[in-house]
Amino acid sequence: MASNETAPGLTASAPTGDAADAASAGAERTCILSGAQAPRDQLIRLAISPDGLVLPDPRAKAPGRGAWLGVDRATLDAAQAKGRLRGALARAFKGKPLTVPEDLGARIATALERAFLDRLGLEARAGQLLTGSDRIEDAARRGRVALLLHAADAGADGNRRLDQAWRAGRDEAGSGARGLVVPLKRTILAMALGRENVVHVAIVDRAAAKRVTDALARWLAFIGREGEAAPREDNAGATASPL
Repeated sequence: MASNETAPGLTASAPTGDAADAASAGAERTCILSGAQAPRDQLIRLAISPDGLVLPDPRAKAPGRGAWLGVDRATLDAAQAKGRLRGALARAFKGKPLTVPEDLGARIATALERAFLDRLGLEARAGQLLTGSDRIEDAARRGRVALLLHAADAGADGNRRLDQAWRAGRDEAGSGARGLVVPLKRTILAMALGRENVVHVAIVDRAAAKRVTDALARWLAFIGREGEAAPREDNAGATASPL
């Protein structure tokens, strides 16, 4: 089920409200490994637990100083193996005693996956999400689907049918646009949403679609599958946006 909780081991700061959260999400931060700057909602925040353990803070809710990452897991793991990560964290946290878990990369990947699933759950609770092939197809043909997602183990025929309905509803019959295939099986999506047999997911609100796409893109970028968060195309040169 969806949750707004901070990552296990961290404590949450007081809520700041939607407007403040949206404003802070656009503020730029610097990756401690690459030195590149990017909006904070495209980066991954690390925080220190009360016992000094460095942990992912994907919602950037933990109090105190944080460190920001904008690299993928392979780069992070290599930096950790060479000792560069520890040095960068020591500088970011001003020499504060800290322990860097050996499986930090895996913990971050898990936290980002959870953040994506939680985002789906929040949109479902807000009434912005549809499941069930028939319901999605009907909404898609009426132009009501802003974002279409398929489980990793969805059948090709089912994907093709909904993709075609989505294109028809958007007057993009020849565009080759397709829904995004997420690297999660239907059982995981079903558990996250508290529903049975979730093979396909449709988001019916444009703002909600952007929130889901952003969460998915950040996770896929970290695990090295960034291109999978882009709009899918069947034909070379065809373009489409999930929004």
